[in-house]
Amino acid sequence: MQILIDFLPIFIFFITYQYAGMYAATAAIIIAMGFQLIFQWLKEGKVNKMLMTSVILVTFFGSITLLLRDPIFIQWKPTVVNWLFAIAFIISRYFGDKTIAERIMGHAVELETAMWRQLNLMWVGNFTFLGLINIYVVYNYDESTWVNFKLFGMLGITLIMVIIQVIWIAAKTGLKEKIE
Repeated sequence: MQILIDFLPIFIFFITYQYAGMYAATAAIIIAMGFQLIFQWLKEGKVNKMLMTSVILVTFFGSITLLLRDPIFIQWKPTVVNWLFAIAFIISRYFGDKTIAERIMGHAVELETAMWRQLNLMWVGNFTFLGLINIYVVYNYDESTWVNFKLFGMLGITLIMVIIQVIWIAAKTGLKEKIE
C-alpha cells in the first residue's frame, strides 16, 4: 500500500500531463508532493528523509522548469533523486550500526549483517540503474515517451526489484520452507 502512496504524485503528474501538458503536470507534482509531505507529517508526526529529499528536489527542479519553461530540469529530477538515494544507501553502511535497508525493513525481517549489506547493495544497484535509464530515455525519446516511462517503466522496475528482494530474502532465510 505504501508504494502506491509513494507513487501517487507520479500518477497525478501523468494524468495532468495527458490533459494539460508538461508545465501543468510539473506544477501538479509539486503540489501533490507538498500534500504528501503534510499527510505523512500529520499521520506519523515526522517526515522520512527520502520523502523530504524528493519534495525538495521536485520543488527545486520543477520550479526551474516552470521559470525557464524548459522540461529538461524536471526530467533530470528522477536521476538526481535516484543517485542521491544510491549514495545514501552506500554511505549508510559506514555510518551507524544499520544500513538504510535494515532501518526500513528491520522491523519485519531478521537478517544477518552481511545479508543486510547485500540487500542494501541491491538497492544501490536499483537506484543507480533507474537514474541511468531515466537519462537514456530523456535523451533518446520524445517527451511523451519519457512521461510514460516515468510512470510505467520506473514503477515496473521498482516492483520487479521488490519481487526479487522478496524472493532473495525467502531463499536466504528459509522463509519458503516455513510458508509451505
